[in-house]
Amino acid sequence: MKIDILTVLPKLLEGPFADSILKRAIDKEIVQVGVHDIRKFSKDKHQKVDDYAFGGGAGMVMTIQPIHDCIESLKAANEYDEIIYMTPDGEQLNQQISNELSMKKNIMILCGHYKGVDQRVRDHLITREISIGDYVLSGGELAAAVLSDSIIRLIPGVLNDETSALSDSFQDDLLAPPVYTRPADYNGWTVPEILTSGHLKKIEDWRFEQSVLRTKERRPDLLERGKKH
Repeated sequence: MKIDILTVLPKLLEGPFADSILKRAIDKEIVQVGVHDIRKFSKDKHQKVDDYAFGGGAGMVMTIQPIHDCIESLKAANEYDEIIYMTPDGEQLNQQISNELSMKKNIMILCGHYKGVDQRVRDHLITREISIGDYVLSGGELAAAVLSDSIIRLIPGVLNDETSALSDSFQDDLLAPPVYTRPADYNGWTVPEILTSGHLKKIEDWRFEQSVLRTKERRPDLLERGKKH
């Protein structure tokens, strides 16, 4: 898979891809991540990428020309399954979306800033708009990193144990069950006996029951959503 991220602040994206699972995926050449500075495509002599909104109002708007030219430059070299804009008013990211996107070959992600991008970018260049939650960030870089992480970890070969991704929270619309590790007794706080029994079928049943209970307590809306599928 190839993920290209368009931003006016490329240094913000250095950290998320420089360590842990994402770095290993890149080093193993399972995924390619390109970070592209939109300013380099500006025709303004000062590499300006924003301007005042027509009609007035506070805040600046990202201009269409450098974004369009950056997108077209990348499209000349690759075909993209999705060109995604990270925005608070997009469809809210969930596990099903991440699962779907992890099956794609090439994805482009545009990070917004200021008051957002010229609407014509959204109308004519973007294929999908995604939000990571009902709140506003200073820019789309962190949201793009969250989206990328949620996708990349699902690609076969990225995780050491591929089944671990299948048991994550939100797979099958259930939260993950409680997990424990050694020692089995710490300060008198003990691990449920079933987990040390060695009886795999009973352990699986216990974990499923705990997932359902936890989901009922914390996210009953997921159970309702599961009934509709």
